[in-house]
Amino acid sequence: MSKSRPNIVFILADDHAAKAISCYGAGINRTPNIDRLATEGMKFNHCYVTNSICTPSRAAILTGTHNHVNGVMTLDSKINKHLPNVAKTLRTGGYTTAMIGKWHLGEGQAHEPSGFDYWSILPGQGEYWDPEFIEPSGTHVERGYATDIITDKSLAWVESVRSQEKPFFLMCHHKAPHRSWEFHPRHKHLYTDPVRLPETFDDDYKNRAKAAKLAKMRVAEDITYGDLGLVQPEGGEEVGERVHQEGASLHRKIPAPADVTGMKLIDKSDGQHFTFATPAELAEFKFQRYMQRYLRTIQAIDDSVGRMLDYLDANGLAENTILIYSSDQGFFLGEHGWFDKRFMYEESFQMPFLIRYPPEIAPGSVTDAIVCNVDFAPTWLDYAGLRTPSFMQGVSFREILAGRGRAPAGWQQVAYHRYWMNNDEIHHALAHYGVRNQRYKLIYWYNEDLGVEGARPPDDFRDKEWELFDCDEDPLELFNVYHNPRYQDVVRDMTALLEEKMAEIGDEPVHKATARRSGAARKGRPLSRL
Repeated sequence: MSKSRPNIVFILADDHAAKAISCYGAGINRTPNIDRLATEGMKFNHCYVTNSICTPSRAAILTGTHNHVNGVMTLDSKINKHLPNVAKTLRTGGYTTAMIGKWHLGEGQAHEPSGFDYWSILPGQGEYWDPEFIEPSGTHVERGYATDIITDKSLAWVESVRSQEKPFFLMCHHKAPHRSWEFHPRHKHLYTDPVRLPETFDDDYKNRAKAAKLAKMRVAEDITYGDLGLVQPEGGEEVGERVHQEGASLHRKIPAPADVTGMKLIDKSDGQHFTFATPAELAEFKFQRYMQRYLRTIQAIDDSVGRMLDYLDANGLAENTILIYSSDQGFFLGEHGWFDKRFMYEESFQMPFLIRYPPEIAPGSVTDAIVCNVDFAPTWLDYAGLRTPSFMQGVSFREILAGRGRAPAGWQQVAYHRYWMNNDEIHHALAHYGVRNQRYKLIYWYNEDLGVEGARPPDDFRDKEWELFDCDEDPLELFNVYHNPRYQDVVRDMTALLEEKMAEIGDEPVHKATARRSGAARKGRPLSRL
């Protein structure tokens, strides 16, 4: 094992909201092992995803590029294995590399993991129980629970390479806590007390773009029987609206009728019956059931992180290993009445990011600097002592880590997001792009499919809309101030910021450009000061 260059272990969850990690302070669950990374390292409060959906986010992390460059724009996209990526650069630079768990970037020879000395991946979304794994030698079933199996495989691989002279790079990618939130029985006793309803659970979507109201991801209306571990009755539309979920069409949404007194829901595992007096009671039941299953599923990931921490400590690897925990994007936990992600609203846009590296990162440090998932790869290469290839669009944030969270002079305090999968079949989320700096967020809902795979043309609503949020005065993002006279200077500045960022990364605007390019968007220039 190299003593001069650190090992890098990157643990990625799927749909893990920052609020469901106890060190982020929401108080809804306990994740003591994940919290250790914050206690012993650094917590990021403003790490953002460039496209809040699984497949594109993974491509951005792997390549260090935005999705219009790597070509992975939607869930229907597949990565070209010949694209350059961070694993290839690390391996060429002397690292031993592995990818274990959820890949979700396509299957078959043209899309399989490349740049890895070892890989063992779930097909597509994968299964929670007795999952299949694809490896170069073929496909086989592993008995057990996915989170535990991925952890076992990861630790076994580290054990097999830790005595080598080469440093190692591991991508340990969990399926959990992705829908449909199937937890391990050892956590069945957890989270039996009700979780407080979010302030915006009954959001009426006034004072916002129409996209918020059109989205079909409401806990009260769009969640399925399977999502909540309930028996789905036989029948057609009277049972519930059909959902093409996880590649199947057998799932149906639990109805939300005006008269709920005739409804009876049944627990799959123990046959318990649930009845309701009012629609509000049914809606809260769905929310509590959702949160219970979601939080229990997360607990196995916390166990997994604990096992990794214990292994590194016990084998003398902790001091020279960068250990990171993150998620491919955020997730709505009832805020605005929603589950799922996709939107540039904060709960979906924010990625948790926790990192420990004892020689350089001060314990218990916190940063409010803005970083994005395209910045991960350049940061790893920086620590590996390797040149960041010119194709990468992200920037290393090693100076922030070494500087106790302080951003260096000229740091771009701006995050760019673009969701391409317009009017998707399940959630009807509209395509949009935008930027956020440390106070404001500008979003343009362009509502076009642009011929992108998985995107659909708009339905009856064809308008394009702008939103501006003052994140200091309106942290819940309830009031669009784009047309407010008091914010017109901000609108102008944020539009210029958006156009400068799009020019920097080579993304083509759909809106008619109005701001004059200043050239300030070059790497290293303080875009947030425009």
